[in-house]
Amino acid sequence: MKINIDTKKGKEALSKALQKTSEVGKKAVDDIQQSAKDFSEKAKNDSYLRRMKKYNPLFPETYQSETFNIPNMIMIRDDAERRGIDVCEGAIGWLDNANGMEVMCLYDEAVKMSGIQFVPTVTCDAIYYVDSFDRNRFIRTDCIFNKAHEERLAELQNIANLLGAKKCSIEISETIIESKKENKSASLNQSAIIKGVNVKASEDARILNINENVNQSSGKIVAIFDGSDTPEKPTLKWFAQDDNIKSLIEARCNGNNSIKSQTLELSGSTCATMAQEAAYKIDVAMSKLSGIKGKSEMEAKATKEHHSKLIFTVEF
Repeated sequence: MKINIDTKKGKEALSKALQKTSEVGKKAVDDIQQSAKDFSEKAKNDSYLRRMKKYNPLFPETYQSETFNIPNMIMIRDDAERRGIDVCEGAIGWLDNANGMEVMCLYDEAVKMSGIQFVPTVTCDAIYYVDSFDRNRFIRTDCIFNKAHEERLAELQNIANLLGAKKCSIEISETIIESKKENKSASLNQSAIIKGVNVKASEDARILNINENVNQSSGKIVAIFDGSDTPEKPTLKWFAQDDNIKSLIEARCNGNNSIKSQTLELSGSTCATMAQEAAYKIDVAMSKLSGIKGKSEMEAKATKEHHSKLIFTVEF
C-alpha cells in the first residue's frame, strides 16, 4: 500500500510548534526578567524604608502639620552632619529617642523657619528644654534654673511695686544637707555609751555613724519704691498657685489698705522650676545625647532648689 505524506502540512505543523516553543521560552525569559526587576525594586524600597527608620528625618510639611507636637527637648545640630544622605534631603532635622525621652534634633539652618524662641542664644550641639509657661520658648538646660530664679525675684519685686510698697526685701536661703553613713567595728573592754548606744563590756559592736552637715547660704536683695495707696493686682506666673502671695494681694487690694507690712516665707518646692523626677529624666536623656555618662546636674539643681526658700518682706 502506498502512503502519501503531505510535506507542506508537516512543515507548517513543525513551524507552528517551533514558534509556540519560542513564545513560551520568550515568556519564561520575560517572567524571569520581570521577577528580577520586581525583586530589585522591592529590595530598593526595603533598603529605603530601613534608612528612613534609621535616620527618622523630620520634614517641613510634617513639622508644620496640625498633628505634630514639638517634643519637650530640642538639640541644635549642624545641617552638614547628614548632608548627602538621600532620605534626609529637604529635612529640617530628625526625631530621636534618648532613653525614653523624645528629642527633636533641629538643624541650625532651620531655627528661623521653626519659629521657636531659644534662650539665651542658639548654639550648635546645645540642648534646650521647653519653658513651663510657654510651649514656643525653649531654654538652654544649663541656664534653666538660673533663669527661673531671676524671673521669680523679678516677679516678687513687681508684686511689691504694683501693690504700692515703699520697700521690699528678698532673702534667699539655701539648705544643703550631707549625710554620711559608715559601719565601724569596736571591741570594747568595759561598759560605755557611744552616741547614745549602750555597749556592754567585751562586746563587739558595729556602730552606724550618721554625720549631717547643714550649711545655709543666703543673699539679700532690697528694692525701694515711691509707694502708692492705689494698688494694682499683678499678673502672677511663678507664684500663681502660692496661697501666701494671693492672700497678700487680696489684703492689699480689698479697699482699706489696712496692711502695713508683712513677711512671707516661700518654699522653693511650691514654685519649683521642675519636679525632681523630670530633672532626673532630663539628665538621663542628656547623658545619651552628649555621650557623657553619670552626669546628674539637673537633678542636683532641682534638689537644691527644693530645699531652698525665699523670705519676702514688704513695707507699705
